[in-house]
Amino acid sequence: KTVKENTLAVAGGGIAIIIIIKLIIGKTKFGRYAFDLFCIKTPPLGGLVSKVAIARFSRTLGTLVSSGVPILQALNITKETAGNVILANAIDGVYDAVKEGETITKPLEKSGVFPPMVVSMIDIGEETGALPEMLVKIADVYEEEVDNAVTALTSLLEPIMIVFLAVIVGSIVIAMFLPLIEMMDRLGQ
Repeated sequence: KTVKENTLAVAGGGIAIIIIIKLIIGKTKFGRYAFDLFCIKTPPLGGLVSKVAIARFSRTLGTLVSSGVPILQALNITKETAGNVILANAIDGVYDAVKEGETITKPLEKSGVFPPMVVSMIDIGEETGALPEMLVKIADVYEEEVDNAVTALTSLLEPIMIVFLAVIVGSIVIAMFLPLIEMMDRLGQ
């Protein structure tokens, strides 16, 4: 049998391989780093993953700082809840810099994880003393962008899913009626 005849099996096998690789890679520190880097750099989902991570970082840090948690402790908690190794490494750099008395913005800019707009908004928040409010605004903006991206992705996937289901249903119908047609053809001879 050819790959064309076993498309469903090949697709299922591919998905199973990806899941197994994710489970194996997720166990090691380098594997998690490589997987997170792949997720951030992959074009269709990379921007979305990055925006979700930045929104989570901003919301968590802004909420903690506005609640009176010291900045170093807030950075440590935010690092633990980042859910992304690359972002956690960037937050670790910020933690070390703030511990040495530097501002938050220099290590954020150096990390390359955060867009220039986010870095400049945090810089303005630091200079004006309104860092928690600025972080919450960043989170609001990025959460709205994530919602818009998910809506666009969903509207893009709907026609693809309809075609996919039509192909599956069509294959089942053909598989059911093909033996009947062959039997009728033999009876007619």
